[in-house]
Amino acid sequence: MKRAICLLAVVLTLSTQAQNVKKKPMTAQKSKIQPHKEVVYQVFTRLFGNQNTHNKPWGTIEENGVGKFNDFTDKALQEIKKMGVTYIWYTGVPHHALVRDYTQYGISNDDPEVVKGRAGSPYAVKDYYNVNPDLAVDPAKRLQEFEALIARTHKNGLKLIIDIVPNHIARKYEGKTNPPGVRDFGADDNTGVEYDRNNNFYYIPGKAFEVPTSENYKPLNGEANPLIDGRFSENPAKWTGNGSRNAKPDINDWYETVKVNYGIRPDGSKDFSELPKGFDQKSYKEHYAFWKDKDVPSSWKKFRDIALYWIDKGVDGFRYDMAEMVPYEFWSFMNSSIKMKNPNAFLLAEVYNPNEYRNYIHLGKMDYLYDKVDLYDHLKAVVQGKALPDHVSEIQKKYSDIDRHMLHFLDNHDEQRLASPEFAGTPEKGKPLMVISATLGSSPTMIYFGQEVGEAGAIDGGFGKPSRTSIFDYVGVPNHQRWMNGGKFDGGQLSQSEKELRDFYSRLLNFTTQSPALMGSFADLQKANREATAGYDPGIYAFARWSNKQKIIVVANCSWVTESHFDLKVPADVIAQWKLKDGTYALKDQLYKKQSAELKVNAGVGIMHVNIQPSESFIFGF
Repeated sequence: MKRAICLLAVVLTLSTQAQNVKKKPMTAQKSKIQPHKEVVYQVFTRLFGNQNTHNKPWGTIEENGVGKFNDFTDKALQEIKKMGVTYIWYTGVPHHALVRDYTQYGISNDDPEVVKGRAGSPYAVKDYYNVNPDLAVDPAKRLQEFEALIARTHKNGLKLIIDIVPNHIARKYEGKTNPPGVRDFGADDNTGVEYDRNNNFYYIPGKAFEVPTSENYKPLNGEANPLIDGRFSENPAKWTGNGSRNAKPDINDWYETVKVNYGIRPDGSKDFSELPKGFDQKSYKEHYAFWKDKDVPSSWKKFRDIALYWIDKGVDGFRYDMAEMVPYEFWSFMNSSIKMKNPNAFLLAEVYNPNEYRNYIHLGKMDYLYDKVDLYDHLKAVVQGKALPDHVSEIQKKYSDIDRHMLHFLDNHDEQRLASPEFAGTPEKGKPLMVISATLGSSPTMIYFGQEVGEAGAIDGGFGKPSRTSIFDYVGVPNHQRWMNGGKFDGGQLSQSEKELRDFYSRLLNFTTQSPALMGSFADLQKANREATAGYDPGIYAFARWSNKQKIIVVANCSWVTESHFDLKVPADVIAQWKLKDGTYALKDQLYKKQSAELKVNAGVGIMHVNIQPSESFIFGF
């Protein structure tokens, strides 16, 4: 088998007298109809504006620097928007546990023995009603600085989402600026029992928490700290965030967090009302009405109130961490409450169990889920030469009824960088994967800051290791910093290849947000061409997308080194649905405006000659 990477996309746009094509039926649970594809730009907020290039492993803020809310200037936001972005996901905004002294601002110190890294995990939230003090120029005014960023983001024509982590919180949660009447998680718990429906946590009565130990890991890499003493005060011990019921969790557990109780008994049974049969077809308003008179567990109400607090501040939606570890009945309650306040709220969930996807969409009222387990994983296998691309069509067919809900990405804070040696190897090899990911479905496309300039995640931050950009350390992001160019945000320090890569992303993403075909129908071209087309190498992948306004053909060559020449067949059923008459259609590349091609229709079958060079991409239009 040839080593595989998806290299070329040929996108054919035909403005012909095509018939109105019936789209896949929209599911009843959808609270809004997208007029176009959305593009989400994930930024790790702490790293985005950091100009320091020292990158000492385990370095402090003074040594390695840190970005601030104020680094997202009007210029920075405009440059992000110009790339085709519609939403920014500001990752790591809620105040999470970290190792830095902010006691002068009334914030308690966190014990390094229950903090991952020095900068801390953004998914060990310490205070949901305030923001990370590291991100503020003046930590005393950190919330006001974030509110200013919300306003600045909107002023520049963008929307924003932030994280909510419902499954777990930091071991030392302290709400210092709670709104009137808000009680901290666990403040009213009965700690003498393992489980109570209205406890916020699960307990291990009679046992105190013990700090996890390992021969291979020392907090702060062995640096002296008055709080590193082998002890952390938690008695009785709580269950750990990943579900460990040991008073001394393993070093590989999510030991820095505690699991939140949603009324799931220790035996796994549910201690709350379940949704009646048929509610998968009900609207969010009907879900909201169902829960209105129900007695729900305390944790449900606490997280609903947190979400509405941020919606009131202008946040446009949320990315939910590890959403499948929380029952979908809670999501029905939570998301319907959010939609009642903002029907257009953007609700994105991290879910990895395909058997549960439809429950979290239809019953949990999620707008979007990660398409990680199938599409992302398969494209990664293709680029690494471990699989052929043919299976992409089966993936698309598998999720055809929920296509608009399956967010596509090739890079995020949890995954190996697309350009890293451990993934694609070079950013150029990732380009055609990006074309497939961005044009295959009608759901949003997400990229991770630095992806568009080839960031390879090669920095050893200390706790975070190469291939991923560390979310636990104070580090710089080299390729992104060259684009940032000392705060000018003009790409002035980028190499020529990095500039060309960013230009490619900008052209592609802008095309996706403007293409009506990408909100329409899908047809596999793979089978017909694999069986009958000479020169259609094993690495080639092709499909068609269309609406009543636009027709698209995508062709990808998944060979790292093989140049391919073949006559692509567009089957008669597709040509018939497009109502194309026999004849020749002149095409011109819509991305770079340099290349031309022809689609010849004869006896109702279309033929387009394709010459594919490694890593080359085209969008051809009539």
